[in-house]
Amino acid sequence: MSDAVKVGFVPFSAAVRGILVVFCDDALKFGAATRKALGSAADTVKRAAAANQFKGKSGAALDILAPEGIKAPRLIVVGLGKPSALKEKDFLKFGGVTAGKLNAASDAVTIIAELPDGAMQPDQAAAIAAGVRLRAYKFDRYKTKKKDENGALRSDVSIAVADVAAARKAFAPESHVVDGVIIARELVNEPPNVLFPIEFARRASQLKKVGVNVEVLDVKAMTKLGMGALLGVGQGSTQPSRTVIMRWNGGKKGEQPVAFIGKGVCFDTGGISIKGAASMEDMKGDMGGAACVVGLMHALAARKAKINVVGAIGLVENMPDGNAQRPGDIVTSMSGQTIEIINTDAEGRLVLADMLWHVNKKFKPKFMVDLATLTGAIMVALGTEHAGLFSNNDELSERLSKAGLETGEKVWRLPLGPEYDKLMDSQFADMKNAGARYGGSITAAQFLQRFVDDTPWAHLDIAGTAMGAPKTEINHSWGSGYGVRLLDRLVSEYYEAKK
Repeated sequence: MSDAVKVGFVPFSAAVRGILVVFCDDALKFGAATRKALGSAADTVKRAAAANQFKGKSGAALDILAPEGIKAPRLIVVGLGKPSALKEKDFLKFGGVTAGKLNAASDAVTIIAELPDGAMQPDQAAAIAAGVRLRAYKFDRYKTKKKDENGALRSDVSIAVADVAAARKAFAPESHVVDGVIIARELVNEPPNVLFPIEFARRASQLKKVGVNVEVLDVKAMTKLGMGALLGVGQGSTQPSRTVIMRWNGGKKGEQPVAFIGKGVCFDTGGISIKGAASMEDMKGDMGGAACVVGLMHALAARKAKINVVGAIGLVENMPDGNAQRPGDIVTSMSGQTIEIINTDAEGRLVLADMLWHVNKKFKPKFMVDLATLTGAIMVALGTEHAGLFSNNDELSERLSKAGLETGEKVWRLPLGPEYDKLMDSQFADMKNAGARYGGSITAAQFLQRFVDDTPWAHLDIAGTAMGAPKTEINHSWGSGYGVRLLDRLVSEYYEAKK
């Protein structure tokens, strides 16, 4: 993983190494350990704050070079805003803001994890550490001439806390979740000539190292299962399709699992219904759902989640050669339902149809959540701040919405209904793969719903959030790794066995 920053915890009494980072509220108040570390430099902070109109607002930063009174070459003051208004997710942001002020040449950094009224809680300090790592990530593997100021952060970051053991314990699971996010980002960022279906399956198979059982199905195996919808998408590519089934058994033996399914179109030209050339290069990220599932499975296994989980991804390349499926073709899905191909660029739902059916019938999960960069229409509706949420189950939907607010990976529920379902009817087959012009995200979800029966299910359309989304305090990568933290929180909060 392209993540070279090292984060550790030290006691408040440890000597400051390198750049010093401290926190203040909107009244420019510091905690006792911070005041001790600053000494006479506190007066420098007041003068610099006045000169720079720094008022300690949440996420604002004051950068002071060679501050008088301390040996640190730089002093960075990060604003907390009003202490009474602090939220859990703010601490992740503060870590990101800190990392954003550093550069690749920053050898050592000391962060004093203290609020004006005392030490941060262990989980708050852990969130600071996670935020630093998330923001520090940079995908520069293919740059042969790397400039120091623009390179990946390679600092040794020490976070000073009141209780080192408690902070380390709190950060251990968070660190594995960060690893999962970075794995997802790496997959989305990779070029399509490197990350084709077989290579994607090989990388997913590396989860065996953390105890995940991984099964890879080739074209012959998928043909035997009757996955005609998925295989139809990939038949125009010289790169053969794959399905990967990942299982983490951290719960009781025989206990019903939960399931996560990801769309993995490694490159999407649109097929015969070919896309325009503008921004087609972005279609290397059309496997953002599958990337999330791999990252999530890593996070759950690495932190030893007490739950049984199935992760399934369908990996294809949608290309327009002489063997590609055509508009007007009719394919038979694994469910036995037939599908008329109206638009070969509505391919992701065909992949998911067979994956949902296979997982549901074979593993009989408590619920299924699928993730897919499925429609451009979702960006028209929601922009890039929310993923679209569609569900046949109010409880699952509400839990996803709450987890989204807590993690900042927000979702917004959109409707399903029989009126929309009619738009998928075909005069030649059981259904067609594309509806009318309007409500494109909804009709896509209606299509998927035909392959889940009565199992509680949620579909997340992440076309606007998984790739090319606006930069945030904790992400400056094109591939955001969206969904890993959201779904890890869903599992830990509502479904994982409590200690």
